[in-house]
Amino acid sequence: MPRRQGYPPLIAPVAGTAALAATVAFAGSLLFSGPGDRPGAVVAVPEPRSAPRTPAAPAHTTGLWAATWTASPVTGMADSTTGSTLHRRTIRNVVHTSIGGDAARITLSNLFGTRPLVVEQAGVGGRPATFGGARSVTVPIGGQVVSDAVPGPVAPDADLVVTLRVRSPEGPVTVHEHSHQTSYLDTAWGARRTDDWRYLTAVDVHTLTAVGTVAVIGDSLTAGTGSSTDTNSRWPDVLADRLHGRYGVANAGIAGNRLLLDGSGVRALDRFERDALDVAGVRTVVIALGINDVQRSPQETHPEHIVDALRRLTERAHARGLRVVGATLMPFEGYRTWTPAREAVRQRVNELIRAGGVYDDVIDFDAAARDPHHPARLRPEYDSGDHLHLDDAGYQRLGSLVDLASLEHEETVSDQL
Repeated sequence: MPRRQGYPPLIAPVAGTAALAATVAFAGSLLFSGPGDRPGAVVAVPEPRSAPRTPAAPAHTTGLWAATWTASPVTGMADSTTGSTLHRRTIRNVVHTSIGGDAARITLSNLFGTRPLVVEQAGVGGRPATFGGARSVTVPIGGQVVSDAVPGPVAPDADLVVTLRVRSPEGPVTVHEHSHQTSYLDTAWGARRTDDWRYLTAVDVHTLTAVGTVAVIGDSLTAGTGSSTDTNSRWPDVLADRLHGRYGVANAGIAGNRLLLDGSGVRALDRFERDALDVAGVRTVVIALGINDVQRSPQETHPEHIVDALRRLTERAHARGLRVVGATLMPFEGYRTWTPAREAVRQRVNELIRAGGVYDDVIDFDAAARDPHHPARLRPEYDSGDHLHLDDAGYQRLGSLVDLASLEHEETVSDQL
């Protein structure tokens, strides 16, 4: 669902690719103006599985810290600019906020790194970030760090530029690939576009209006595969629009992710704390997982194993006092891995979910997305073309299905907030 609100540069959406590129360059010039750095110049361009966050102490006595955006670290990727004559990189991660606030803080991860990550400078919306009062920070191998509070307004429903200047990495770069959002990386040949988010895994805001965050953990269907780039059309984005700032929405979708086996990212059973339960301000968890256990090799042939894993996630969330909402598995006949036997597993998983005892509430993605004339297939108008992933209209439909009252602990919320 495209965002249409207008805000000032650096802390808000920017109309058009050229305007955003100019904003990104301006943010970089504000941040880096030390010896050897001139404004506008290209500079230096080119854990355990569930490491808990250690948030910085709040800078305010009222309000709360809540995640406005997250991205799960997926893999360690070789830096394509390594080997050039440059010794530093400037990364400009462009993220989209769900809620706003009067201060921000960022989380940086070196989960997949094999060397300590040296961040020489960082900034949020053109404002410098510090770490324990210092402008630079070293993130240990497999670890993460949280910045101090960065004072200043952060707009809701807005593009935000988080800029990092890092020394040239030796070894893998911790990334979230295929973000469906254009970010920028300075190289020896000038700035280039990328759809990877590098090192940045969370932006929290200090808010006086939101009551918390909804953490959504899922696979490619949550990450937005099939959606249009730079339109924020993933179904969690649609959900964030409907919540009107009452809750932040933290998207922990990883394309190809599974419950029971590692593969594309750490399996959900092992990343659940890091990517959902430890999210700042989390009040409710939404789970949309299981289809890759059904359809990816090696396939899980016992639906009870999938449902048992989902139930275990719910129990772990309940132990934190959180509410859990879960989704049924959508059809995929026509996709290259579909077989009648796998369809039977999917159907049985859905039967068990609908029967109750797995989640506190159920979102029936299957019923909404399936072709009424051919229930093993997606509706043609929602199919991105590969018969597994949805298009923008399909994700709009999924985001509209969530009963907003099901996300609440005590109060009731309506779509007319």
